[in-house]
Amino acid sequence: MKRMTQQAPAKVNLALDIRGRRPDGYHDMRMVMQTVSLCDAVTVEEAEQGFALHTDGDFIPAGKKTLEQQAAEAFFAAIGRSMPGMSVTLEKRTPAYAGLGGGSADVAALLRILRDAYCPEMSCEELERIGFSVGSDMPFCVRGGTALAEGRGELLTDLRPLPDCFFVLCKPDFGIPTPSLFALVDGGELKRRPDIGGMAAALEAGDLDGAAARLGNVFEDILPPEYREVFAIKGRLLELGALNAAMSGSGPTVFGVFRQRQAAEQAARALKEDYVQTFLAEPVKKF
Repeated sequence: MKRMTQQAPAKVNLALDIRGRRPDGYHDMRMVMQTVSLCDAVTVEEAEQGFALHTDGDFIPAGKKTLEQQAAEAFFAAIGRSMPGMSVTLEKRTPAYAGLGGGSADVAALLRILRDAYCPEMSCEELERIGFSVGSDMPFCVRGGTALAEGRGELLTDLRPLPDCFFVLCKPDFGIPTPSLFALVDGGELKRRPDIGGMAAALEAGDLDGAAARLGNVFEDILPPEYREVFAIKGRLLELGALNAAMSGSGPTVFGVFRQRQAAEQAARALKEDYVQTFLAEPVKKF
């Protein structure tokens, strides 16, 4: 194959609900997900042998196969051929461990490159199934756009694209361990669930205000006190003119939705004075 590069857009959860724990230990999710223009770049080229992953950040686990290698192996097993030597380079911009799906987006971009290079007739649904064998966020990250995600995240229903708007994404300087949040969900009662049906209806109507009004994330209900800075950032975004704001995924990144670019740019500049990892982004449509 020739050297190929694809963008790997991050995602935000416009709405995130957890319906309960499943017998297999995972959780039944119901989410409205949106890809955004904050992205990494993934470049793939054949090598003489083996699988090599290169990145400009500290994102490669030591002593075990990366998700990228697992996904590549799963892809070639699915098409019934041996995997060639391969070199994969990640140019990182999306923060890691941020609730933005950066790692899943990288793997999804790799899968799209492999499909285009080795099996262009493969359907998006089949590529999503291969991705799902590696991680729950992969099917949506393969597809992109605006979608309702259910089950573990693999049951996708396309929604009408989010109307034109702008996101300001702000990650504070800490991480939140996802397993600990799920444990708190299992041990407590969620009182404020997002109106996902209402958000889907607002999207169908092209109603940005209606969709923004229904942003919500049940993880915010059970955040331990040491992570309350999330709510301070939400407050800042609202003061700076956001239609609404919410935490994405298991956090800690908070995003605000803005109607006008100028207001979003001003808000991003203001927040960047205190939070280096602040980004301006726009919605990205389905691949």
